[in-house]
Amino acid sequence: MPGERPQLYEILDERFRTGRCNAGDSRLEKLYDGCRWAEGPLYVPAGRYVLWSDIPNDRLLRWDETTGAVGVFRTPAGHPNGNTLDREGRLITCEQGNRRVTRTEHDGSLTVLAERFRGKRLNSPNDAAVKSDGSIWFSDPDFGITTDYEGHRADSEIGACNVYRVDPGTGEVRLVADGFSGPNGLVFSRDERRLYVSDSRANHIRVFDVREDGTLGEGEVFAECKAGSFDNIRFDDAGRLWAAALDGGVHCYDPDGTLLGRILVPDVVANIRFGGAKRNRLFIAADTALYSLVMSVTGAPPLPGTRP
Repeated sequence: MPGERPQLYEILDERFRTGRCNAGDSRLEKLYDGCRWAEGPLYVPAGRYVLWSDIPNDRLLRWDETTGAVGVFRTPAGHPNGNTLDREGRLITCEQGNRRVTRTEHDGSLTVLAERFRGKRLNSPNDAAVKSDGSIWFSDPDFGITTDYEGHRADSEIGACNVYRVDPGTGEVRLVADGFSGPNGLVFSRDERRLYVSDSRANHIRVFDVREDGTLGEGEVFAECKAGSFDNIRFDDAGRLWAAALDGGVHCYDPDGTLLGRILVPDVVANIRFGGAKRNRLFIAADTALYSLVMSVTGAPPLPGTRP
């Protein structure tokens, strides 16, 4: 019918309805359109703004929650991808083009946290997560070195796509998980006992037990993507896992791995992040745009000792 709104929520399991996962906004709000490929949204509560990456345009953008204004936060920016905050509220960025992970200090200067493993250059760091002990965990696929579109074409010095941990005391970069085709988004469970990692090329999400010494147990497949592939992943405060999927949706999984439903997005979804004053606003980087959806579910609270 003329004027009819497109379907936003797809219910695949009744728990999606009873959990009120579909009781928020009835339409997406487009905050900005003008990127070449948008990734890595990060809500910064201290400033009430969202930072996100426009990888091919080599810039970080900033959307102000109070005014709606959009401006360039940093350019050049090393073809940035994933962004997060450390325990002191400092920006951690995976610089895909510069093949490193950096921290933006409070004075605006940059500190390189990781750029080599055993003397060899990293491929192109993609996403990062900060644990409550201050360690930084990041994925390192080869997406930024396969072409010049999102980085700089080059051969892999390591010869594999892995997940690494940066020790908070020594700065040592340690391999924690391998055997991936294209490791992408990663997130810790609320109790930090498990680490979830999406593998875009394998079309699944793997989950690992986290040992007390900072190493990982053997991983297993948590969920498979039947159409498209997974990008980054986030938890809500009920333990449901939300996954950005390149089939044009945000998938919602029960803790038991059941696909409960989807948020249908008109563009290819790359990254998601809960934010806002109540952590119930989902920011979606999709194709050339940044979207927002005020939801009836709330994002998981920050891990102990870290920032949202």
